[in-house]
Amino acid sequence: MRKTSLKFKLVDIFYIVMMILPILGGILLQVLTKPASEGVTITGARIFFTVPMPIQDFPVTESQINSALVLIVLLFACLYLTHGLTEKIALKRQHLAEMAVQTVDELVSENMGEFFAGFSPFIIAMLALSALSSLFSLFGLFPPTSDINIVGGWAVLVFILITYYKMKCGPLHYLKSFTQPVALLTPINLISEVATPVSMAFRHYGNVLSGSVISVLLATALSGASAAVLGRLPGFLADIPLFQIGLPAVLSLYFDLFSGCLQAFIFAMLTMMYVAGAFDIDKYKQKKAQKRAKNNT
Repeated sequence: MRKTSLKFKLVDIFYIVMMILPILGGILLQVLTKPASEGVTITGARIFFTVPMPIQDFPVTESQINSALVLIVLLFACLYLTHGLTEKIALKRQHLAEMAVQTVDELVSENMGEFFAGFSPFIIAMLALSALSSLFSLFGLFPPTSDINIVGGWAVLVFILITYYKMKCGPLHYLKSFTQPVALLTPINLISEVATPVSMAFRHYGNVLSGSVISVLLATALSGASAAVLGRLPGFLADIPLFQIGLPAVLSLYFDLFSGCLQAFIFAMLTMMYVAGAFDIDKYKQKKAQKRAKNNT
């Protein structure tokens, strides 16, 4: 089948539409459900409804809905980028897809070593999920990364991976690591173990949320400044948002675009650093060699 066939183009259009529809759906839900407010309002994720549960009720929040929308967008973005892949590059999107994969492969290889070569899909998924979640604020939607529960879930997942790779050398080696370099530091090492996911979650959440708060406060202050300076002018001149022209857009470009992507990169780098640092590859190879020698005898 030729790449320019009608069927191929229709599938491409379907993928593009399915990338756009979740965002439009989120905006429509925002317009229909968000109550009218006056002045500055800085709130967390709204609760849409609550599901009764035996131990504790389960609230379905704005951050959960938007996270699901992010996953749908990423799913169809991946389908679009991988549609029509060939050994000989014939589409521009294939250049983009291969460049992204190659960049992450090199990043994982440099920071984690060859043993973790298969870790690239997880890292690129984490990068894409975090970045797109933060970029949802560009569409006026609540960014899931502004919810500590969402980012905390990611941090717990990373903590499970850290513990898994520490345990690969054996439970005894894992427990012994808390007594290094001296047994006197065991309580501090235990606190440090628990502090790892907490610090990752609060760093990501705090940076994204603080950017949103600063943008709202500054935009409101500029609105007040415009009213104070031009408020006495006659007619429509008093309503011109003079000081809101340009500067809020620049701030949004930084806090929503640059800072959101930067925090995604930092979270991915910390994930690679903590997971690779938790794995004692020399001890693991030694254990595998001893096991092979024992099986041969």
